[in-house]
Amino acid sequence: MAQVGKQNRLNLLRESPQGIYLDAENLGEILLPRHLIPHWAKIGDVVDTFLYRDSEDRLIATTKSPKVQVGQFACLKVLEVNDRIGAFLDWGLEKDLLLPFREQKTNVRPGQKVVVFAMIDDHNDRLVASARLNRHWNQSEPDYQAGDPVSLLIAEETPMGYRAIIENRHTGLLYKSELSEPLEYGQSLQGYIKEVRPDGKIDLRRDAAGYRRVLPLAEDIFDKLTDDGGFIPFNDKTDPEVIRQTFGVSKKAFKQAIGYLYKQRRIAFKGDGIILTDF
Repeated sequence: MAQVGKQNRLNLLRESPQGIYLDAENLGEILLPRHLIPHWAKIGDVVDTFLYRDSEDRLIATTKSPKVQVGQFACLKVLEVNDRIGAFLDWGLEKDLLLPFREQKTNVRPGQKVVVFAMIDDHNDRLVASARLNRHWNQSEPDYQAGDPVSLLIAEETPMGYRAIIENRHTGLLYKSELSEPLEYGQSLQGYIKEVRPDGKIDLRRDAAGYRRVLPLAEDIFDKLTDDGGFIPFNDKTDPEVIRQTFGVSKKAFKQAIGYLYKQRRIAFKGDGIILTDF
């Protein structure tokens, strides 16, 4: 069954001067404009398309991938604000995504980034965004296990830490006391389940715990040393953000990994970096 606001695999049905009509099953025939048709496509082929409404409120298809689909959360940029209806967000398609005033927690302004949930508006059956995130958490019992890797989206900063959206479903907390650097509102990252409490609340951590984190990271560092000729300009004094950008981990995790390699006598420290012991 074809769904508005989501990716669909649909058959190319028939040509028209404007493009090709798709068989959208329960939704009827929907136009894929000619400039969006893949060069290889022909009648009878199946193509990945996203269905939404154009500026005239007609169902239309696109082969472009939006930054968010119905049922998902995302951090989007505000392009402009209409004083009558709300703000328009950049979600990567020709028609911008509306964030109605009634779905805003506080008034937004152009250039601002806002974490929203994409949904079908019950009032008019149109695709809109909502910044009232509490209405859209998954209320099912969390089925995560401690140590599970999960995708996170930072939705709020609290006195204790950062509230994150987990896998487009639940929310959890990353504690500031356990982070090596601050996080940013709207930041997407991978994290790990630290604990699911008896009351269903979820504690998160930025990196995997213990040797589950250290051993794979140590091998990544060793591989980079090998690829780079036996030396890399990183050590325990390297800026945390440089380490994060290169290896995707905190400085604390990096220090644990190079400490492990050092104890294994596989590396040595030289000048402002690390060398392999057999180079």
